[in-house]
Amino acid sequence: MYLHQGATLVDVKSLKLPLLLLLATLLTGTANAQTKEEIQLPELGDASSALFSLEKEYQLGRAWLRVFRSRVEAINDPLLQDYVEELTYKLATHSELKDRRLDIIIVNNRAINAFAVPGGVLGIHNGLLLQAETEAQFASVMSHELAHLSQRHFARSVEAQKRNAIPNMAGLLAGIILAATEGGSTGMAAIAATQAASLQNQLRYSRLHEQEADREGMQTMARAGMDPSAAAGMFEVMQQASRYYGNRPPEFLLTHPVTESRISDARNRSRQYPRKMYTDNANFQLMRARVELSFIENSKEAVKRFRAKVAKPSRFPDADEYGLVLALTANSEFDEAQSRLNTLIQASPNEISYMLAQAELNMASGQLLEAINLLEGALSFTPNSHPISMTLSRAYLLANQPHKAEALLEQHTKVKPNDPSVWFLLAETNGLAGNIVGVHRSRAEYFVLNGVLDRAARQLTYALPLVKGDNLTSAKIKQRIVQIKQMEAQMKNL
Repeated sequence: MYLHQGATLVDVKSLKLPLLLLLATLLTGTANAQTKEEIQLPELGDASSALFSLEKEYQLGRAWLRVFRSRVEAINDPLLQDYVEELTYKLATHSELKDRRLDIIIVNNRAINAFAVPGGVLGIHNGLLLQAETEAQFASVMSHELAHLSQRHFARSVEAQKRNAIPNMAGLLAGIILAATEGGSTGMAAIAATQAASLQNQLRYSRLHEQEADREGMQTMARAGMDPSAAAGMFEVMQQASRYYGNRPPEFLLTHPVTESRISDARNRSRQYPRKMYTDNANFQLMRARVELSFIENSKEAVKRFRAKVAKPSRFPDADEYGLVLALTANSEFDEAQSRLNTLIQASPNEISYMLAQAELNMASGQLLEAINLLEGALSFTPNSHPISMTLSRAYLLANQPHKAEALLEQHTKVKPNDPSVWFLLAETNGLAGNIVGVHRSRAEYFVLNGVLDRAARQLTYALPLVKGDNLTSAKIKQRIVQIKQMEAQMKNL
């Protein structure tokens, strides 16, 4: 697992007792300490443990994800989310992962970070895309994390620790919330206050598990038709990044060093695969441009930054142009943005990123009908597309057509039922459409996905008096309240 500093400190002492009990039951035992030369990464995943079935891991993972979502700043970029999910599912189909019910969360943080949680939860910081130079390098990280899941290292570790009779019920997964959001000495102190065992030990993967994840991850890459040597390249990128921190490297680079031996092993292992010519996916470079743009504080500075990039020789000139188009649009320089975008579209007329950039440009410049027509046409060719559906919903709202947005989003919740951003936008849309019952029901689902179950149930109790006489809707709401109460009880008993 790759772990690094994050954005928000989770004060474990502020968590309610039921939540602490939940997190406490997710792991028993601590990992053995390793030398500085070993790769130290947290243990999450298993092979054939009787302690944790696949379904049990799935339940644990979703419970953890609900807590995690409420404590980090997740990215709301449907296009980036769609790209990362598509790549991850492609890799998963070529991995040994049996349960492919995956949830992927992208955290808004510049630092290198990726992590896997039992039950198919994968997380990254969007800054990882800036550090990876190619899609294959990025994919090598995701393949590594998938390998921790497919080999079920979490349950294997728990089983081994149980045999060794070293119980420590205080939350590796709670620690990962901290490490994935803060990760530094403050985060360490907060966890240390809630448990007797060393967090340093709890957050370490065994060397055996790391070797397995490296090996299986590379096999996944090869089976997926991606360059296996990219793993060594990514390790080198990480090693190079560590040199810029001087005497105060971040926690990730202190506790998860990339050694020369690990790089050498990865390079030698990649030579066992047939040599091929690989080309980088242009979409990855477009996503990198989006991420880079998101870290620039204002649109004027973004235009300046990307103008400088466009003016220089580049390996990926189209990605630089794309970033400049987005920056110009954000800075209301619509004419130049349109001119540059026309050139990109002419060269790649079927590129969804360019089509969405055109829609965003139309929306920003007040050409709402043009944006809606473009997006409706695109959605007819790619039904259920997440980025198109979300952008079209926003266009409907800007055009004062909330009922159309409501209908589209209600359908989209069936496609993306576990995406909080869809429910959040639907709740806003319900309100604009005058559907107050819908507001409460959508908010309830949003709160469920963010682990705030008491507020979810409260929203539904607000809705009940509004549906008197509608027996069917009333029954559905009451049933959902019961389900949420059961979820609360289940979280206490996991």
